[in-house]
Amino acid sequence: MGNREDLLAGARQVILERGVAKATARDIATAAGVSLAAIGYHFGSKDELISAALTESLGSGIGDAMEAVVDETSALPLIAGFTAMFDRMPEIFASNREELFASLENSVRVARDKSGSEALVDAVGQAHLGIVEVLRKARPDLADADLDAIAKLEFVIVQSLGLLWIISPESLPTGEELARAVTAIASDGRATVAD
Repeated sequence: MGNREDLLAGARQVILERGVAKATARDIATAAGVSLAAIGYHFGSKDELISAALTESLGSGIGDAMEAVVDETSALPLIAGFTAMFDRMPEIFASNREELFASLENSVRVARDKSGSEALVDAVGQAHLGIVEVLRKARPDLADADLDAIAKLEFVIVQSLGLLWIISPESLPTGEELARAVTAIASDGRATVAD
């Protein structure tokens, strides 16, 4: 691994051990086995490094798990895949518990002082595009506009469910409940979507 990858790994280690608020640049550099100056060189600031490390960690944990569900359900009707995805989210969140907590802590930190916001804003766009690509591979028959809309919906629901899971895991709706709501909205004869 190079210094950049070592810093990402060191940041993840320190964040999971101490939390975002207590992660110092010195601790991260020590865990990574690199100089303190390497943080500025590769990421610009400790805050940008923390956002990048959390994004990568959640992308590989939650993102990879979601991709596996999409792959497993690609032969099913789209609504059945949607149901399966959100039925599995509590398990996926539990497997990525500490990363999810750290990500929430980082999001609040960025919202308060905007440090690290560039990496976080970029991560949101990348997450959406990642979902589009996973869906495109599993469901090549869907139009680009539909892929984009589904990816945005899934991203928003996952973000919301992640926060709800942290606060009250037993309050999460099931995939069936979410699918029922989407189906009811879509089948409402009064509903129209502008092209």
